[in-house]
Amino acid sequence: MPQITYREAIRHALAEELTRDPNVVVMGEEVAQFNGAYKVTEGLLAKFGPDRIVDTPISEAGFIGLGVGASMLGIRPVMELMFWSFYSVAFDQILNNAANVRYMSGGQINCPIVIRGPANGGTNVGATHSHTPENVLANHPGVKVVVPATAYDAKGLLKSAIRDNDPVFFLENTILYGDKGEVPEAEYVIPLGKADVKRTGTDLTIVTYGRCVIHSLKAAETLEKEHNISVEVVDLRTIRPLDIDTVLASVQKTHRVLIVEEQKPFASVGTQLAYMIQREAFDDLDGPIHRLATVDAPAIYSPPVETEQLPNPGRVVKAVLAALA
Repeated sequence: MPQITYREAIRHALAEELTRDPNVVVMGEEVAQFNGAYKVTEGLLAKFGPDRIVDTPISEAGFIGLGVGASMLGIRPVMELMFWSFYSVAFDQILNNAANVRYMSGGQINCPIVIRGPANGGTNVGATHSHTPENVLANHPGVKVVVPATAYDAKGLLKSAIRDNDPVFFLENTILYGDKGEVPEAEYVIPLGKADVKRTGTDLTIVTYGRCVIHSLKAAETLEKEHNISVEVVDLRTIRPLDIDTVLASVQKTHRVLIVEEQKPFASVGTQLAYMIQREAFDDLDGPIHRLATVDAPAIYSPPVETEQLPNPGRVVKAVLAALA
């Protein structure tokens, strides 16, 4: 299989879905003439024209509201947020209207909108541009939340997201955009709500998602080489719906769990996971559930300090050793 970047994989998914379905459109700030703030949409304007690739004003409330309305009329808009930190400007449109329209209409109106863009720290852009809102988004029934870690997953999951009849919030990572991975040239989709065991192991399960999958895999290699510890890495891929069955199957095999996430620790995705694991697999656990999250403070602007604020392979290694102590 050819190797392409995470950025290219998303672009290929967009191009394939734009070609497949004339109702798919891409909208957002600088997605057209500037080829995207992160060059994800590069070349799409030239191929599909200004009716399908639409530059919007700098008004998230305005253009997300436009996308929600268009989706209720049969269009399948893919909306790009330059940063997911700006979702709060369109909170009413996303989480009050889009999330509830099918329920409020008695199932008569769908809202097949995808909102995508980066949601991560580690790029030294400060506290107002470094949010990871997957926990806030997933708290609302009626939506789906996807956080891909690899180029392969990003393409397959985005294609499924565009075809889904519910609002799908697709959280990417600017640091991953340049990462390469094998991606088939043939058509494929990855179902939403299905986790993936990225690495098998016997001593402890790491449950994680997004860029923390990459950190966890690197840490697992170190732990095996230097400590003879076998770690299984489960990538959730989708936060809602959550594939708890794959998580529980791994816990039943390894009997120890570490949850790794780039979230603040209070009321995070990891909090929900810890509850579900202890509720369903308490008798399988040989020790308490451990968690590793971002240090509980606004995103620190200093590059070396922010690197240590976020999960990283070294912090994961220490957390695994503590869980097995």
